[in-house]
Order: sequence, then structure tokens, then C-alpha cells
Amino acid sequence: MAVPFVNLAPNLTVSRLCFGTMTFGEQNSMSQSFRLLDQAFDAGINFFDSAEMYPVPQCSETQGRSEEYLGHWIRSRKITRDRIVLATKVAGPSGQMTWIRGGPKCLDTKNITEAIDASLKRMQTDFIDIYQIHWPDRYVPMFGETEYNPSWQYCSVTIEEQLYALSKAADAGKIRYIGLSNETPYGVMKFAHTGEKYPHFPKVVSLQNSYNLLCRTFDSGLAECCHHERISLLAYSPLAMGILSGKYFSPEGGPEDARLKLYRGRYLEGESRYNLTNNIIRTATMEYVKVAKKYGLHPVSLAIEQT
Repeated sequence: MAVPFVNLAPNLTVSRLCFGTMTFGEQNSMSQSFRLLDQAFDAGINFFDSAEMYPVPQCSETQGRSEEYLGHWIRSRKITRDRIVLATKVAGPSGQMTWIRGGPKCLDTKNITEAIDASLKRMQTDFIDIYQIHWPDRYVPMFGETEYNPSWQYCSVTIEEQLYALSKAADAGKIRYIGLSNETPYGVMKFAHTGEKYPHFPKVVSLQNSYNLLCRTFDSGLAECCHHERISLLAYSPLAMGILSGKYFSPEGGPEDARLKLYRGRYLEGESRYNLTNNIIRTATMEYVKVAKKYGLHPVSLAIEQT
């Protein structure tokens, strides 16, 4: 069956399935990554997503490899640029990843510009189709956190400056569209209203947040924001990091090379939002797998279809 296509933005047609590269360079070698990319492209997928901090789990030795592998694959396969859509992300403030621009400490013009130029070089391309802010330059509950603590807020770069930096990159032909990731309804609307206030700033066309049968936080406030602002959802982790396949709750406990076992203690999101010891997650997943099998469906296919 052919992969369907959708219009994500004016003059931007993408396959409904986007291929993420978060594991390239850590869990997946270059040869494995190329094989997966070949299979995705041959199946009709033209939309590929990465990030400057990838692969995950992140470390200084591997940072940027996911983008590098993607760039090498495009070049080695001699794929013309108009046949693929590339999306990547700039890392928000982080005191842990000191190997990325010394922090990165903020999303000011300098950091965003340096990040874009480095991603272009790693992916061996002249432009990025969708450039996304990986997480906000302000405190927000993320990766499984459910409560907002105002005392954790810090002085952050204004949204005006972030959009200004992105507009300069767009004017220079380095990026075509912009997107957000791991955002809240407040953040989405602030970006939307700032874009309306300054017409020369690029408009947000996409929001990449976690969305699957175990994580439905998008369905309330974010769904309303995106509907009215005409922002498309790019749903990441549609299998809840593989949990919805049912493999982690098999009698064997899942393959030893499965992410949440192989990198136990190094996956923040996997051990907070998708805690394997959570009985509610276990029970819900096993009941879901039963439903899929009852109707002759593979749990993976059904999970993606329901995303």
C-alpha cells in the first residue's frame, strides 16, 4: 500500500509517515542506518527528522552523528534534494550537554545561527525544510513531568529574539519553515501571537510532541491551539518507545538490545513517562495487545494507525 501524502505547509508536501533518526550513531551503526533509510525511502517516505543533539542517549563522542549519517546517506545514494524533506532541531538550554556550544545556555541569535550552520554542514545540504526548537527556552514540565512549578522558572530569551534569529535564517535561504517541539499551549500561543505582531517573522507550521495511546496530553489544550492556528502535529514516539509492541511485557521481558533495556538509567523519558514498572502502563498495554490480536492486527500497525 502506498504511503499517503499531506500538505504540511504551502509548497511542502510530506509523506504521512516521518522517519526519525534519533538512534542513528548510537544504537544503530552507519550501515544499519543506511539500510533503514533505504527501506523507508523505497516504501515512499520522503520526510526525515533529526536533531543537533542526536543520537540518544546523548554524549559528546556521538553528538551530531544522526545528522551526519543522514547527510552521508543522501549524498551516497545521489538523492536529489527536491525528493526529500529534511527536518531538524536546535537544542534548548541544557546545563548537561556542555559539548554543544558550551551548554547550550540559551536560544539567542548567536546560538540559533551557529546551530543552523552546523546542522547544514553535517547534513551536507544548503537548506533545512523545517527547523524546530527542540524544547522551550524557559522552564516547562517535560518528558513525563505532569506538574508546573513556577519557582523553577528562569530568565529566558524572548520569543521575539528567537523568531528574529529564525527569520534571518529564512531570509538567507537556510531554512524554509519553522516548528516547535515539546511545547505547551501557552508557548504555542505566544509564538503564534508574536508572529502575528511581527508579520515579517516566520509562522510556526508544526508542533512535534509525544503522542500515542499511552500519552494523550495533546488532545486537550494543544489540539485546540493547533486547530485554530493551523499548526500540524508531528507525533513523535507513536509506539511509546516500543512499549505498545508489547515486547517489554512478554514472558522473556523483551529483547536484550531493546532501547529501554539496553540503556536502562540513560533514557529520561523512557523511565518517567513510560516507566516499565508502572502497573497501569503494563495492564493497559497488555489489554491493548489482546484487542489487536483479537482482530488479527499487529500491535505496532494498530498503534500507528491510532496516532
